[in-house]
Amino acid sequence: MSKFAPEDIRNIVLCGHGGSGKTTLADAFLNFTGKVKRPASVDDGTSICDFDDEEKSHKYTIETSCTNFEWANKHFNLLDSPGYPDFIGGVIGAMGACDVAAIVVNASSGIQVNTRRVFAEANKAGLGKMVIVSKMDGDNIEFESLIDSIKSVFGSEATLFNVPVGHGADFSAVVDVLKPTEAAGALVDPAQLHENLIESIVSVDDAAMEKYFEGELPTDEEMAKLIAQGVKEGSLIPIFCVSAKSGVGMKELLDALAAYALPSNAIKRFAKDAEDNDVEITPDPNGPVVAQVFKTRIDPFVQKINYLRVYSGTLKTGATVPLVGSRKGFKIAQLFEVQANELTPVDEATPGMIVAVTKTDELKTCTTLGDVAMPKFAFPTPMVGLAAFPKSRGDEAKVSIALGKLAEEDSTFTVERNEQTKQLVITGMSELHLQILQERLKRRDKVELDTKEQKIPYRETIQSDASGSYRHKKQSGGAGQFGEVHIRMYPFPGGTDPEEFATDKTRFPSMKEWKYFPENNFLWVDSVVGGSIPSNFMPAIEKGFKDRMESGVLAGCQVQDLCIEVHFGKYHPVDSNEQAFRTAAKGAFKETFAKASPALLEPIVNLDVTVPVDKVGDINSDIVAARRGRPLGVEDAGGGYQTVKAEVPFAEVTTYSRALASMTGGQGSYSIEFNRYDVVPGNIQQEIIAKLGKDLKDDEE
Repeated sequence: MSKFAPEDIRNIVLCGHGGSGKTTLADAFLNFTGKVKRPASVDDGTSICDFDDEEKSHKYTIETSCTNFEWANKHFNLLDSPGYPDFIGGVIGAMGACDVAAIVVNASSGIQVNTRRVFAEANKAGLGKMVIVSKMDGDNIEFESLIDSIKSVFGSEATLFNVPVGHGADFSAVVDVLKPTEAAGALVDPAQLHENLIESIVSVDDAAMEKYFEGELPTDEEMAKLIAQGVKEGSLIPIFCVSAKSGVGMKELLDALAAYALPSNAIKRFAKDAEDNDVEITPDPNGPVVAQVFKTRIDPFVQKINYLRVYSGTLKTGATVPLVGSRKGFKIAQLFEVQANELTPVDEATPGMIVAVTKTDELKTCTTLGDVAMPKFAFPTPMVGLAAFPKSRGDEAKVSIALGKLAEEDSTFTVERNEQTKQLVITGMSELHLQILQERLKRRDKVELDTKEQKIPYRETIQSDASGSYRHKKQSGGAGQFGEVHIRMYPFPGGTDPEEFATDKTRFPSMKEWKYFPENNFLWVDSVVGGSIPSNFMPAIEKGFKDRMESGVLAGCQVQDLCIEVHFGKYHPVDSNEQAFRTAAKGAFKETFAKASPALLEPIVNLDVTVPVDKVGDINSDIVAARRGRPLGVEDAGGGYQTVKAEVPFAEVTTYSRALASMTGGQGSYSIEFNRYDVVPGNIQQEIIAKLGKDLKDDEE
C-alpha cells in the first residue's frame, strides 16, 4: 500500500499559455527536490517532461507529461500540460485527474489567450486555483500592472502571497506576505498587503473571523487549513513569484504548495451507478475500486499506455477489477509509477495516486474502472478538417491503422470517411494541431499524408410539390425489361411528424403503407391501388429512390427532406422484374425532382468567437460582410473579452482560424457546432453547383 494517505497527496496540473515556463518549472521541481538529478532544458532538448521528438523539435509541450516527487512529507503528482489552445484536449484530460490548477503566467508577457482559457476550464472542472508568476528574471517586467491584469481576469480573489525583491537580473528573493520582513528592493511593500491578506484568509470561516477581530490570530496550522479551504471554495487564488532557472522562490513555492494546495481527498467526487443515481466516491483504500483513465498514449515500444487516477479502493498488479461497460472485468497485468517517459513497476496504488497500465485494448480515455461511472471529460469539438490521402500508393491500410491510433490518444482529433464526398476527413483543433499529428504519423508509423481542403457536405432538396413518371422498357432478344412508375413528390421539412404527414387523408386518400427513413428525413408513401404495380416490386422501387437520393440530381449531393408517394404504375407479366422497376424508380425520381423547385442545402454552424472588446466590431463586420453570417448577440467573457455569437455557413469558416488570428493578433479563440442545413442563396447556388460538378468530374477521372 502507498505510504502516503490521500490527505498527503497533491495532484497539480501546471497550465497556462505557451512560453509561460510551465515545462521549465516542472523540470526544476524534479531537480530541486532531488527526484531527477540530470540537467534539464527545453531550449537544448534535454527537458525531462518534453521528451517526444516533436516537442524537442518545436520546443513546446504537445501532450501532458506526468511526473512525481516528494516535498515536506507530501507526495506530488505534477502534470505538465500543453500551453497552446491547439492542444487544449491534453489540458482538459489532466484537469480531470487533478485537484489544483497552477496557472503559470510569464512575468514579461502577462495574461495571454490560453491563460484565460485554462482558467475557465479549471472553473468548469471545479478545481482549486493558484497562480505562479514565472520568469521573474526576465526583461521588461512591469510588476504592478501585471498583478492588476491578473486580478482583472481572475477576480479580486487573486492575492499576492509573496512579493519579489527586484526583477530581471536583480531578482534575488521573495518575501512572505503572511510573515513580512523588511527587504530592500521589494517591488511591493509586503507589510502593506499583510492585513488585507489575513482578512481575506480568516473571512473563509466565520469563527476564525470572529476570533481575528477579537485580536486572536490563527496558528500557522490553522492558517494553512483556512487557506486550503479558501482555495477549494474559490475565495482565494494565491499568487506566487518564482524563477525556475535561477531557483529564486523555488523553496517558498514548494512549501506553499505542500501547505495550501488541496489534498487529493478535498474535492467531493460523484459517479453514476447502474440505475443512473449519483454516488459519492469515498477515498478509502479499503473501499470499492474506482479509477478513471485521463490520458492515453501510443508508444512504439510498449504499445498503448493508459494513465489512471485512483479515487477509491486499491488497485493491485495481477488483480481483476470491474470495468464499466464490460461484463468480464479488466485484469491489471502491471501497474507503473510514471516519471515522464519512464515507467517503474509498482505493486499497488491507493486513492489519490496516479499510475499507468500498459497493453490495454479495453481501456480508453474517460473509461472508469469499477462498478460506477465517473463523468466523462468535456472535450471541445474539433473544428478544422482536411481531406487526407496516403502519399504512397498501397499505404491505405497503414494510414487507417495509424490514424486510428492518433484518434485513440487524442480526444480532440477525429477520423471519418464522408460517404457523400467519398473523402477521408481528419479533423482537429487547428491547422497546427493537424500538422503536428502528421509529423507524429511520419515519425512513429512511417506513413505520410497528402492533404487538401475538405469538400463541404452539401445536400439537395425540393421546395414545391411536383409529379412525374418514368417508363423503363428494354427489348433485346429473349426476356426484356419493363417497369413504369408514377410518383408525387412533396417537401418534407426537418421536424415534421412523419406519421401525422403520412396519415393525412386529404393528402393521401388511398395510402396503404408508409415508411420513414430518419437518416435523410425521407418519407415514402405507397398509394398504389388496383394492382397496377404488384407489391413484390415495391422494395425494388424503394431501392431505386434511395440510389438516386444517394447520388443526387443537381450536383451529386445526397438528397434529404422530401416525401415521395407512389400512386400508379404499369407492369408486364413477362418482362417486369426488380431491376426494371428499380431503374424506373430512379428515372421517375430524377424527372420529378427537376420539376419540384430543387435547391442546394448547406450546413449552418453556430459560431462563438471570443475576442478583446475592441475587436468585437471587426468580428461582427467580418461575419456579415465576408461570411454570409447572422450575428445573434454578444456576451461578456470577463477580463476585457466578449463572445460574439452568430450563425454562419460552414463553408465560410473552414479556414477561420487563420482569419481570426490575423484580425486579433492571435488574441481570439472560437468554437463551432453544427446547427442545421439551410437553402443556399440563389446567387451563390449556381457557382457551387458548377464547382461541385467539376470536382465530381475530376474525381471520376
